[in-house]
Amino acid sequence: MNSSVVLSGVGLWTPPNKITNEELVESYNAWADAYNAEHDADIAAGKLDAKPHSSAEFIEKASGIKSRYIYCKDGALDIQRMRPAIPERGENEMSNQAEIAIEAAKLALADANKTAADVDAVIVSCAYTQRAYPAIAIEVQEALGIEGFGFDMLVACSAATFGMHRAWEMIASGNAKCVLVINPELVSPQINYTDRDSHFIFGDVATATVLESADTVSTDSAFDILSTKAKTVFSNNIRSNFGYISRANDADPFGPDKLFHQAGRKVFKEVCPMAADHIGAHLAAHGYEPEHVNRWWLHQANINMNTLICKRLLGREASQQEAPIVLDEYANTASAGSVIAFALHHQDLQPGDVGVICSFGAGYSIGSLVVKKR
Repeated sequence: MNSSVVLSGVGLWTPPNKITNEELVESYNAWADAYNAEHDADIAAGKLDAKPHSSAEFIEKASGIKSRYIYCKDGALDIQRMRPAIPERGENEMSNQAEIAIEAAKLALADANKTAADVDAVIVSCAYTQRAYPAIAIEVQEALGIEGFGFDMLVACSAATFGMHRAWEMIASGNAKCVLVINPELVSPQINYTDRDSHFIFGDVATATVLESADTVSTDSAFDILSTKAKTVFSNNIRSNFGYISRANDADPFGPDKLFHQAGRKVFKEVCPMAADHIGAHLAAHGYEPEHVNRWWLHQANINMNTLICKRLLGREASQQEAPIVLDEYANTASAGSVIAFALHHQDLQPGDVGVICSFGAGYSIGSLVVKKR
């Protein structure tokens, strides 16, 4: 285990557009009514199921989510469209994802008291990338004027922590002195806004972190990364099947099965104990018990998952100060959730305080970092 790698900066870019549960439900229910009216005969004959109504109360009880931010609100609530209306950009224009990545990156660099000249590598790690190539990371590298190299990686909701793992390894091995890890989570295009059970889950955001060698740190708010830990176990319970093979399959590339969908109850039942066991083992490797942890920055998918994981670890419910929740405002932001929690809730920690950054999601995948305030 190597404590010479430091998390020295964090950046959080929040879209200017917001959708409340009430707005989302009003749109969905209107769409459901129109669908049911259009297919009245088939529904009556038992050939189709009627689309059920939703409610803001249902969403909050099921998930803890009250609102979400969205990159482009236009079109998302239009019952004739039910998806964001994002104008296509030309190949000579900056991609949407690079645009938001750069906003978060600039904030993280400023927080770490670093410039582009200090950075050796850029990792863009998120649930979806806008295109296959060239890599969004290389586009960001070019725009920021960073020498060195960049690459994209996809690990669904664990992408941010897995990206930090790769940065940690590069710095610990001496292959880089400073790495910029960015999580531009532009998830709204993959949401099925006509699915009552998933249309409320996600929001858009971009986060970034700066990891560097301990001997170059120039900020007072840095954290030593004591170690990283990752685990993956294959599961079909969370899927997004969009991909280029659909063209050869003669399948609808935007059909419901190509958008985000999950077996939520199975995910809850299987991921919670897996995440708790993973975190417990990671802490034990350092001789720590859960009660030694001052702050839990956990993945922000569902408030009930976080409550159960903390109960399994601590034997009691964690307070908002111990395990801050941000999904009520931001919703599930894929891999960025734990980084948002860190960005908004780390300034009060004192030297020697210990924290855990942990994400978990499709794969299944779990990534964690044990950190200590310098």
